[in-house]
Amino acid sequence: MCSLLWSSIVMCVTIQLLQLGIVHPSPSHIRITHLPGQPQVEFHQFSGYVNVDDRNQQALFFYFAEAEKDAASKPLVLWLNGGPGCSSLGVGAFSENGPFRPKGEGLVRNQFSWNREANMLYLETPIGVGFSYSTDTSAYEGVNDKITGKDNLVFLKNWFIKFPEYRNRSLFIVGESYAGHYVPQLAELMLQFNKKEKLFNLKGIALGNPVLEFATDFNSRAEFFWSHGLISDTTYKVFSSVCNYSRYVREYYNGAVSPVCSSVMSQVSTETSRFVDKYDVTLDVCLSSVFSQTKVLNPQQVTETIDVCVEDETVNYLNRKDVQSALHARLVGVQRWSACSNVLDYELRDLEIPTITVVGKLVQEGIPVLVYSGDQDSVIPLTGSRTLVHKLAKKLGLKTTVPYRVWFEKQQVGGWTQVYGDILSFATIRGASHEAPFSQPERSLVLFKSFLEGRPMPQEF
Repeated sequence: MCSLLWSSIVMCVTIQLLQLGIVHPSPSHIRITHLPGQPQVEFHQFSGYVNVDDRNQQALFFYFAEAEKDAASKPLVLWLNGGPGCSSLGVGAFSENGPFRPKGEGLVRNQFSWNREANMLYLETPIGVGFSYSTDTSAYEGVNDKITGKDNLVFLKNWFIKFPEYRNRSLFIVGESYAGHYVPQLAELMLQFNKKEKLFNLKGIALGNPVLEFATDFNSRAEFFWSHGLISDTTYKVFSSVCNYSRYVREYYNGAVSPVCSSVMSQVSTETSRFVDKYDVTLDVCLSSVFSQTKVLNPQQVTETIDVCVEDETVNYLNRKDVQSALHARLVGVQRWSACSNVLDYELRDLEIPTITVVGKLVQEGIPVLVYSGDQDSVIPLTGSRTLVHKLAKKLGLKTTVPYRVWFEKQQVGGWTQVYGDILSFATIRGASHEAPFSQPERSLVLFKSFLEGRPMPQEF
């Protein structure tokens, strides 16, 4: 029975027509026939825009890769990158866990793509990120978590009108970095909406190296640096006590770094060296600029420069006119597509609003949560995330159901894991960076598959 809400009537009629075979699922005008340089594949791809504010002409851009096989039986996964202000298309889809990666003039298959296990929906959010746009540029000013959450909810509601066959599908939301804010807040809004009108079949969320609680996450950096030999004993002491990292970031974004913090951070920067990548301390420098989604989480001293590769295949590929045409994308108000927005003015003080409390509410509502960490990331280290998950489990009275142990990918240790109450999980991915699916794609896929199936990480090989 259709409800009297207009959106529900449209949705219900569409589903009835779909069932009668009068309309074809997944609108053809946003179907991607072939991306330039793309290998032949059997699965369908779609991309385009969903309006989130018709009056102010605001639209969010998405890329959707259906599952490689048996798409009708696979869950729907929404992927969100962080920043705030970085692209889920360029970073998530084309550099981490999507079906293709740019190489030379074309694309190559990612054999560990997450669309092997799910229908993957990548959203460029908030407004002003990537190909997402507003014709009123004032919409880019003062954007915050509340606005982003509302727009993401409207996007999903309207996306289901375009893809009604996915309305009742099991839905998971996964994201990394500042998506530790985006994902729980969106999930909470979805549960609130469901109390009025049942629309979202939310089955779980997963958060990779996420910002969940400002002080704990950021201040874990000192111990990580020290334990990995990046700073001296003396510097560790002053970085932990005289000026910790959360204080420095707070001062930086308030526009007045104190002399003492400036001195401490200068010493930290000198010892860690700009020739070590902070997002994976085992990697050599010169990562592509598409991995700058953490620039907000890692503000630079005036004397320090970010070393990025001159050749950036993803940015070059997505700025090609033939590629934009194939994606049904357009540039509005900017000259070039960029991995992280140059026009968005985000309210960075939202960093200090803890979202671990929202995660707790989701768990209490029966939504499974996985927090996972690439264990070579010093920006949001595993120690902070593990501490927050353990404290939350204790607060909620959840008992350990899977004690802390290793998990395996093939015949190697893939990482470590612990599960509380069969609903709240923590896992590390061994050898992985802040962008775990980029640096450890096979291990990340094993973790993703276990998460979707609601199973503990593999205990044997």
